[in-house]
Amino acid sequence: MIKARQGKEIVVRVLNNIGVVAQLAKVLSEKGVNILAFTSWTEGDQGIIHLVTDDNLRAGDALREKNYNPKERDVVCVDAHHKPGMLRHVTEQLASEDIDIHHLYASAPQSADGCLIVLACANNDRAVVLLNE
Repeated sequence: MIKARQGKEIVVRVLNNIGVVAQLAKVLSEKGVNILAFTSWTEGDQGIIHLVTDDNLRAGDALREKNYNPKERDVVCVDAHHKPGMLRHVTEQLASEDIDIHHLYASAPQSADGCLIVLACANNDRAVVLLNE
């Protein structure tokens, strides 16, 4: 069983420096913000960070205070069972309707029954409806 809903992620572009993720995580933890899902990568001298939190308003304020310039973007958040084949199920449903996935990341401890899949696609509204059918 899966439950898809509209969500928001925070996107931050930073210089690709050692310790920048630790600094960002410190800013959020000091404000009591819980990071639910996180991904980052580099493109040249830039680091790109995407994260979903339990309180994007507080997270955004905290990041702006430290000059991180966060952007909030629409995503689809999928609560799913943590079991083999779940990612396949979600992505096959989207592919069957020709919905292009722009990016996707997930979060779950190995011992958990559930996981959080975060994705942005060509049609987030249609993806939510489709995944909830």
